[in-house]
Amino acid sequence: MSYATSFQNKGFNFHSLNHCNNKGTCVFSLRKKIYTLHQIPFRDYRCCSSWKGLRCRTVLSDRVDEVDHEDWGFGSNTGKRVESSELVDSVMSFNSSTLSAEEQFVGNSELVNNKILQRLCNRGKLTAATRLVEVMARISQIPHFPSCTNLIRRFIRIGLVDKACKIMNTMVMSGGVPDTIAFNAIIGSLCKRGHLKSALEFLEGMSLSGCLPDAITYNTIIRCIFDKGDPNLAVSFWKDQLRRGFPPYLITYALLIELVCKHCGASRALEVLEDMAREGCCPDIAMYNSLVSFSSKQGNYKDTALVISNLLSRGMQPNVVTYNILIHSLSLHGYSDVVDDILKIMNETSISPTVITYNILLNSLCKSGFLVRSISLYIKMVSENCSPNIITYNTLLNALCKEGFINESIQLLRSLAGTNCSPGLVTYNIVIGGLAKMRSIKSAKEMYGEMVEKGIDPDYITHSTLIWGLCRVYQFEEAVEIFKVMHRMGQKIKGYAYKCVILGLCEQKKLDIAIQALDLMVKAQCKPDEKTYYILLKSVANEGMVKEANDLHQRLIELKILKDGCLIVGAHT
Repeated sequence: MSYATSFQNKGFNFHSLNHCNNKGTCVFSLRKKIYTLHQIPFRDYRCCSSWKGLRCRTVLSDRVDEVDHEDWGFGSNTGKRVESSELVDSVMSFNSSTLSAEEQFVGNSELVNNKILQRLCNRGKLTAATRLVEVMARISQIPHFPSCTNLIRRFIRIGLVDKACKIMNTMVMSGGVPDTIAFNAIIGSLCKRGHLKSALEFLEGMSLSGCLPDAITYNTIIRCIFDKGDPNLAVSFWKDQLRRGFPPYLITYALLIELVCKHCGASRALEVLEDMAREGCCPDIAMYNSLVSFSSKQGNYKDTALVISNLLSRGMQPNVVTYNILIHSLSLHGYSDVVDDILKIMNETSISPTVITYNILLNSLCKSGFLVRSISLYIKMVSENCSPNIITYNTLLNALCKEGFINESIQLLRSLAGTNCSPGLVTYNIVIGGLAKMRSIKSAKEMYGEMVEKGIDPDYITHSTLIWGLCRVYQFEEAVEIFKVMHRMGQKIKGYAYKCVILGLCEQKKLDIAIQALDLMVKAQCKPDEKTYYILLKSVANEGMVKEANDLHQRLIELKILKDGCLIVGAHT
């Protein structure tokens, strides 16, 4: 079977892909009854038991008259001013649940209690601050809203979602409007714990409190619904929000379509896309590109064809990003003939390839070993005034080194100096790797020195490549010097590199340097087992260096790597 579509009446077919499996998709009826927020069958979460009161919340208007700083105190009949330091000390005792402690705050004015609340929050006394907020709510005092928001965020941070919910409820019932960040923090925590119904209740309360949800709010809830395994509910939820007049956030819409495609396939995603368009949520080219990318990465080109057909039916045209996605996917899956067809379509529709397009094509050709074709494509790229970038040159350098054209790769690297594509770490690593592979270790070391001189810091790959090259030409002593550099830079060295170098040094009878390498190995907490040490010591002894082997054995005992008396080294034992 083949799947055909067209770009501006130009033929574009997937005949070569007729072996693609017709994967089953989850199909849901679009005419199903839309869920409302009160019909979602999930268990209640205990922290939200009082949240329903938000639907009929009352804003307290009987504010206590503000008092002067001189009136701060725990009672009006003492006739004595309480200094702020004494007030704080008294507050610190509010850590018990005794009635007398709470009664002290009942006698305070709203201003005084809010000053105490701020100080408690600043000192991190979350429990005491929470109980003070409860006392203030009970005596119709309005708590300091920024302090309440601070408490909410701190409780969320330490995982006490129920306490954060109670503070939020008190704050809203007192007339406060929490910010979107605070609401999103609670909704995010609830969704993370799988309490979807509670999150939806908070979403409704969020709107009633005067704080509008944003894209982060909706994205969090939609992800949670999909985690629950109900794509249909996610679609119904988003449609319900749109009908309530909330903004049709494009990022949320794109996420919904992407998740539907991921869980149910492109066919269902296109159905949802059409359904949402009727709700006023129109897709853009970026959304279609996302669907093309997902389906093509899966190798499901039947779905890719459906997406492109739908795109064309809306009077839209694929852009260069669409083509790049297709070329990249088809190249990875080996459909070079279809890639050629796409390039022809791009040319006929006057869509010029970008540097990304050329880089995708170059990478595919180089990986397949078509170096001559790669260079021809590079020449064509330059002739069409498409400026190569460093990725272009790195791709070509990698191919040249892989095929053994070391001199040409060095020449190309030299030509990049002083241009907009000056060679960086990756470029030098490629060439150093090619030189090491060809055993041109002298040139590799010169290239290493050149990059350091230019202020480019070598990384783990640079040093590992050099060590590998040095071992290939038996320059183990210099490999130890690289170990030392890596140790100073905090770069991890693999155990087999240590073993190779140490064994090579022992064979060359350079025991002192071998011990240096061993010390570095131990300091790096890379410890081989006793069997490895035994083989090492025996190799030294069999080379006629029985004394050296015993010295090394003794050194291992001193380093507490081997136990005393666990091994007796002798020649040919």
